[in-house]
Amino acid sequence: MKKGPVSQFITRNYRHFNAAALVDAAKGYEAHLDAGGKMMITLGGAMSTAELGISLAEMIRQDKVQIITCTGANLEEDIMNLVAHSHYKRVPNYRDLTPEQERELLDRNMNRVTDTCIPEEEAFRRLQKHIYRIWKEADTKGERYFPYEYMYRMLRSGVLEPYYEIDPRDSWMLAAAEKNLPIIVPGWEDSTMGNIFTSYVIKGELRASTVKSGIEYMVFLTEWYRANAGGAGVGFFQIGGGISGDFPICVVPMMYQDLGWHDVPFWSYFCQISDSTTSYGSYSGAVPNEKITWGKLDVTTPKFIVESDATIVAPLIFAYLLGW
Repeated sequence: MKKGPVSQFITRNYRHFNAAALVDAAKGYEAHLDAGGKMMITLGGAMSTAELGISLAEMIRQDKVQIITCTGANLEEDIMNLVAHSHYKRVPNYRDLTPEQERELLDRNMNRVTDTCIPEEEAFRRLQKHIYRIWKEADTKGERYFPYEYMYRMLRSGVLEPYYEIDPRDSWMLAAAEKNLPIIVPGWEDSTMGNIFTSYVIKGELRASTVKSGIEYMVFLTEWYRANAGGAGVGFFQIGGGISGDFPICVVPMMYQDLGWHDVPFWSYFCQISDSTTSYGSYSGAVPNEKITWGKLDVTTPKFIVESDATIVAPLIFAYLLGW
């Protein structure tokens, strides 16, 4: 693939330290795909609110990612940005806010993520109104689905289209729904939609079992991995830390150690973008070699770690892979 100006710039200028690690990771990712391998991308933090969809959606459309693991927040916040973008408020001086000013934002129903405030009414409640109908329909029929499958149903129904406020091609969730990409969402309860669903369970309007559980997600991932780990294998591209990275990477040692399936291949590529300190027992900050001792990576697995801001690094790596 002929490389565009962004790719040419980083190749020429990013020669040392974290910059060089960024280029090495991008070239390793490309080599893995060229060999016929598949890739999982994991999304921690608030990457959807950071509008990673501008590049991630195109990665999905061009088949440069085959499965995603993300937090419940990233699952919903891409759609919130899709339908409420003009109502978001940026606060560049967020470091200077007093506790009283933070409370003022709460009273205005503006929930802050670093320098960006998400509008409760236009984002949370707009989704709630439509997703509740889909949950309720499944609940009434005794049907059960994963969190991402409910989101796909809502997007495919077209009920949100009148609210679109960004170019739909910049929504990674729309791109994923079009590809029917599997999305693993561990700990979905720890999200706005998960909290809202819980409130309906407490009120007796929905059953908890209507949304499939984390254990069922691990079973689903086990089946997917077994079906896709042949040949060049499955790579692991981790953006940030937390449960979105911790949960899926464990599927390999679980199969090998707990099920006794010794024919299961290790993850065949690993990259983590993180600014977590590599010390003090931090799993998110652990260097890739530590994962060898846990049966996740092999000695020969290409391993990369870029210790930097994922909102800067991930779009640049994606740009290189897309030839921008």
